[in-house]
Amino acid sequence: MDTKPLSPPLLAATKLQGCTNFKLRQLTRRISQHYDAELAQAGLKTTQYSLLSHVLKLGPIRPGDLAQSMKMDASTLTRNLKPLLAAGWVELAAGVDGRSRLISVTEAGREKRQDAQRHWKAAQTSLNRLLGTTRMLALHALIDETQALLVQAASGDRDE
Repeated sequence: MDTKPLSPPLLAATKLQGCTNFKLRQLTRRISQHYDAELAQAGLKTTQYSLLSHVLKLGPIRPGDLAQSMKMDASTLTRNLKPLLAAGWVELAAGVDGRSRLISVTEAGREKRQDAQRHWKAAQTSLNRLLGTTRMLALHALIDETQALLVQAASGDRDE
């Protein structure tokens, strides 16, 4: 079902309508629902899988560094960590000094992440099949380019 994207002349003739933020939020909710349905079979939500994967890759890591790496604020990180801590998939231990903490994945967390990764791959594969490789490549390129432009614009704002 690899439908063609809008051609440049048709795209140029199309008038922008609607709120970009609203459209992006709708799209991300729809895609999150797709992944959540598959990851639920492993007992995780998409946010939990992502957090577990980041801690596994970067950990042991300070909570502030993890939040920064994942582009989320500290309170969101704390809220999303709670179920992982309660399940024993991650642990919060003392850091290099008495005031700091480090988050790391437990052995149970490694096993949970490995199980969930199979479901994540199934969700990714089915989404690629549903939307088509051409559209997915274009979407990824557009997202990466847009992010780079926004970062560049934000850094330009700070330079003034």
